[in-house]
Amino acid sequence: MPEHRTTEQDFDFHGPALDTVFDTYRDLREQCPVGRSDRHGGFWFLTRAEDISTVEHDPQTFSVAPSMLLPPFGTDVPLIPVDIDPPDHAGYRKILLPLFTPKAVERLDEDMRRSARHLATEVAAQEVADVSHEFARPMSTMVFSRLAGFPEKDWPLFDRWIDDIVYERSADPQRARAAGREVMDYFDALLGSRGEDPGGDDLIHRLSIAEIDGRKLTHDELLSFCYLLFLAGLDTTAWAIRSSLWFLAQHPKAQARLREHPDEIPAAAEEFLRTLSPVQAMARTCVQDTEVAGQKIKAGDRVVLVFGAGNRDPKAYGNPDDIVLDRRDNRHLAFGVGLHRCAASNLGRRELVVALQEFLAVVPDFSRTDPTDPWHGLGPLTLRIGR
Repeated sequence: MPEHRTTEQDFDFHGPALDTVFDTYRDLREQCPVGRSDRHGGFWFLTRAEDISTVEHDPQTFSVAPSMLLPPFGTDVPLIPVDIDPPDHAGYRKILLPLFTPKAVERLDEDMRRSARHLATEVAAQEVADVSHEFARPMSTMVFSRLAGFPEKDWPLFDRWIDDIVYERSADPQRARAAGREVMDYFDALLGSRGEDPGGDDLIHRLSIAEIDGRKLTHDELLSFCYLLFLAGLDTTAWAIRSSLWFLAQHPKAQARLREHPDEIPAAAEEFLRTLSPVQAMARTCVQDTEVAGQKIKAGDRVVLVFGAGNRDPKAYGNPDDIVLDRRDNRHLAFGVGLHRCAASNLGRRELVVALQEFLAVVPDFSRTDPTDPWHGLGPLTLRIGR
């Protein structure tokens, strides 16, 4: 007789359809808020907001080494600064924070808006459009690549690398590893081509002149920074944009409301970030025997913080599964909390707001071509333009 497998044992946060994953989160949160999965070598998972926040604020017990990603992002080296524990983490993070202040992001607004409007105009001219590959992805690529200093001639390479590293690493780790090597080689060559005087005022230049304790970053440190910024800067914002459009395509009343009241788009964007978290989960490693919510966790065990489940925790949010466009006091976990909260959160949320503003201003009513077709957050998001 075959072994009976439970939802807890088989839980994997990679790739489930958005139509069903939140039901799974609810069941796990109610039945085993701290559960144990057999996937990826075995890991504990936390599904409640309070437990996730507790772990995020306890780096002495829960380390980000060897990687905050499970499986890793195609490399065997720690990614700076997300895979670095205190006290070294503070110095690396200090380099990034000035680059993404609200004032720094505000200076990018015109370019963001111009890019979004151009792409939205091209979508509006079609009867059917894949808004993932024709709007969400190219917008995030344009905005972040210009900011970072990634040459425009190289942009066509990026989608495949991101797909292989971010979305295929669970099913095909060798494919992810091969893509990871290509990305490392790419940045090795790019940094080499910039030479001793990188010039410009982009992120690569800022990193090249940055110092920690009176020394400049090594070449390997620069490579790690570039690798992480590339993946996080291009993919997470694209996810936020396309998942928001996925929701609006299926909810014409919400779509009409935001068209009529564009001043509500910033609050709606926060609600989309909460309920459709761009980063569904991240991992830690327990470094000493401990307990979380009464569950004993041993040193060496991997622990996954399921932000997507914590963001729908009824103990933290009223009517958590409802997308309330004007929800207030929305302190969600989409960017993490504590020491490792996303350093570029100001940029990510502003890019999402601008994308929605311009898309809704330019593109007429839109809907899913097949609303019964499950969508996993990646691949084509095909919409009918003009109902």
